[in-house]
Amino acid sequence: MFYREAGQFKTGYADDMAVFPIRQDRIGIAVILAIAYVAVPMFGSPFFVSTIMIPMLILTMAAIGLNILTGYAGLISLGTGAFMGVGAYACFKLATAFPDVNVLVWVLASGFFSAAVGVVFGLPSLRIKGLYLAVATLAAQFFLQWCFVRVGWLTNYSSSGSIEAARRSLLGVQITGPGASETARYLCVLTLLVALTWIASNIVRGRIGRKWMMVRDMDIAAELMGVRLLPTKLLAFAVSSYFCGVAGAMLLFFHYGSMESIAFNIELSFQVLFMVIIGGLGSMIGSYLGAGFIAALPVVIKFAPQILGIELPSAVVDQVTVMIIGGLIIFFLIVEPHGFARLWQIGKQKLRVWPFPY
Repeated sequence: MFYREAGQFKTGYADDMAVFPIRQDRIGIAVILAIAYVAVPMFGSPFFVSTIMIPMLILTMAAIGLNILTGYAGLISLGTGAFMGVGAYACFKLATAFPDVNVLVWVLASGFFSAAVGVVFGLPSLRIKGLYLAVATLAAQFFLQWCFVRVGWLTNYSSSGSIEAARRSLLGVQITGPGASETARYLCVLTLLVALTWIASNIVRGRIGRKWMMVRDMDIAAELMGVRLLPTKLLAFAVSSYFCGVAGAMLLFFHYGSMESIAFNIELSFQVLFMVIIGGLGSMIGSYLGAGFIAALPVVIKFAPQILGIELPSAVVDQVTVMIIGGLIIFFLIVEPHGFARLWQIGKQKLRVWPFPY
């Protein structure tokens, strides 16, 4: 009754190709954006904004990047953490070399450096795929992490080996560095994520996205139909790495403030991969659901028992979090490979035909 598209007519190609063709979806997105831009900054506590919302949005950006490569193009990658590191180190170097340029410009520009590195490590994708390609990207993870440690130029020869976000302002409001408020950093991250999600959504729904899905479903048939495999796969690596690079830059400038190379290790790559698997392969909303679930799960496990008067040590919280995530990965791989996104689609379909089941 509340989610029925009867009476909503499409009178042109633009209506048919709209991202949200149903009126209820457009209203829902407007409400979500209003909550994100108005309600969260006004009523969210500093702990909620800085501990849950900011890392969740940043990891969503990385999950979208990996979903483009794995979910839409069918190319497996285990080097997401390293590509995020390339973006973080590139943004650090650009921000220190050109301090007069706004840091948001360098956050977006740092993704191009990550895209270039992603293209280099995506070259073997023409000859290998599946597990072999995963191992090749794993090599990229270890090689790039080695560079973060050994190449002193990347850290401006810092004795500690860490990189630090400098103080930068936008319209008179400090948005990075010590002293930047949670609200300012949150709004910057949210705006970048919304803008790049809109771009990614249009890419995967267009000609490029259809080529990626053809390659994912059967690359030989796609080549026979005229799709050039190497440019298509390299473009998927480039776009995916760009999103991961921007996510890495945001992780440094808008969340941690100071990072070492260990932050971009293989565990980060697996964390983003788990988000894509649980959220749903080949789905934009799945990236949001997966990142939101994994980012919020430790906080819920930590503070929900406190309502009942039970205090859990941090080690127990970590172990329970890993157990739940592992169980959900097995469940979704066996029962529903498309993750939370598919469950969301099933729920919408049920609402369309309610109260009639058929």
